[in-house]
Amino acid sequence: MTHKHTISVLVNNQPGVLQRVSGLFGRRGFNIESITVGESEEAGLSRMVIVTTGDDKTLEQVSKRLYKLIDVIKVVDLSSNPMVARELALIKVSAEPSARPEILGVVETFRAAVVDIGPSSIIVQVVGDSEKIDAMVESLKPYGIKELSRTGATAMIRGAVK
Repeated sequence: MTHKHTISVLVNNQPGVLQRVSGLFGRRGFNIESITVGESEEAGLSRMVIVTTGDDKTLEQVSKRLYKLIDVIKVVDLSSNPMVARELALIKVSAEPSARPEILGVVETFRAAVVDIGPSSIIVQVVGDSEKIDAMVESLKPYGIKELSRTGATAMIRGAVK
């Protein structure tokens, strides 16, 4: 059965690693819905958090192939455990002064923040799970979204240190 997977891949911080990892997904027919990459808790290592959709068997094959890549240290299917996942979005919304009180009401409802105000637009920052970001975007569409930038998910397994 096909479902969403969130995978953590610990890699050596080397040029070309991202390309090799994403290429492997493409060759296996997996679409990467989002990918975030950044430094990890260990110097010289980066963590990729990849969100993709597929069946368990194909994901298992992808994991095995990832381990064959020289710079891959560890692969964990985070979604097979209780996890915390967050995403950040910046949303530029058309906002003439008369519409701002309504927009600020939406921002407050989602516990988001206004990070910039221009003459005819505002930029809103929202952090949360993908569903919260999607809901915020839908709520702001009637005002006119001029630009949208999302980070993709980053995630960790809940609870005890492993």
